[in-house]
Amino acid sequence: MPGPLLDTLLGANIARRPIWLMRQAGRYLPEYRALRADKGGFLELVYDSPAATEITLQPIRRFGFDGAILFSDILIVPYAMGQNLEFLAGEGPRMSPRLVDTALSALSAVPQRLDAIYATVAGVRAALAPETTLLGFAGSPWTIATYMVAGEGSRDQHETRAMAYRDPVAFQAIIDAIVDVTIEYLCGQIVAGAEAVQLFDSWAGSLAPREFERWVIAPNARIVAALADRHPDVPVIGFPKGAGEKLPAYARETGVAAVGIDETIDPVRAAHALPEGLPVQGNLDPLLLLAGGDALDQGARAVLDAFAGRPHVFNLGHGIGQFTPIDHVERLLAVVREWRPA
Repeated sequence: MPGPLLDTLLGANIARRPIWLMRQAGRYLPEYRALRADKGGFLELVYDSPAATEITLQPIRRFGFDGAILFSDILIVPYAMGQNLEFLAGEGPRMSPRLVDTALSALSAVPQRLDAIYATVAGVRAALAPETTLLGFAGSPWTIATYMVAGEGSRDQHETRAMAYRDPVAFQAIIDAIVDVTIEYLCGQIVAGAEAVQLFDSWAGSLAPREFERWVIAPNARIVAALADRHPDVPVIGFPKGAGEKLPAYARETGVAAVGIDETIDPVRAAHALPEGLPVQGNLDPLLLLAGGDALDQGARAVLDAFAGRPHVFNLGHGIGQFTPIDHVERLLAVVREWRPA
């Protein structure tokens, strides 16, 4: 029997709103910090399936969220495509060779790098209660391409945007390759036990409208269509962070089952602008959760009230911050659990 999160993603407008938080398995939890200190670096944790399973389950045990999000990283896809990946302390991920300097054809795929992730999904699903939905995920092609081209994250993705303008044929080949691997990757997660999947497009907001259509909407639509063909009962959540006024077009044209909304979007306006009945997810500011207090209560209720007329999964507008106090998360949960539509 599906739980409240899966029911909501499938279109049910449930009075008790389901809740999970992006990055809910991570550094703000003392049990995560203890395990990481024992096991080593981030990538080592991702590829230690028993450890990754334990990390995925930690916030479920502590808070009873309605969804468990796979502990992994969006850069597993380019890693499986043959790029080298390392996480440098205090600096973030680095990929090599950079595709701004090297042809895509120089990479040699290593598909077995996906196997440990599937093992984690299977381990988590076996340990979860039936009513807790297991969420898989992947990065969307544009965001993945920004790391593959530049070799690291950047503030405005200038090298990748410039390459897309300068050599759209070569850049389209990179996007197409990412799409193909992502489809297989998400299908593998679904076969292993994921009941819904999310596409993270963390850098979607850096693109002009025409480029957004080509590099965000079109590739995501291809992924959604392929998943719908092979796994028609598994909903896909699209999360194009920073999409702003382009969000309604994304929701209509990609075919996603639900759309994630970041904290910069007015939830009242989003509720009116998005297709009627489309489930939404979001969009409390993570900094409001960090701040806590009455402002947190008021902000959470404002989000809940704004989306009262449609299916709504309560979440943050982006990932939970590592310094967020545990008692603030508990306070948020109490507000969400107690709320009912007027």
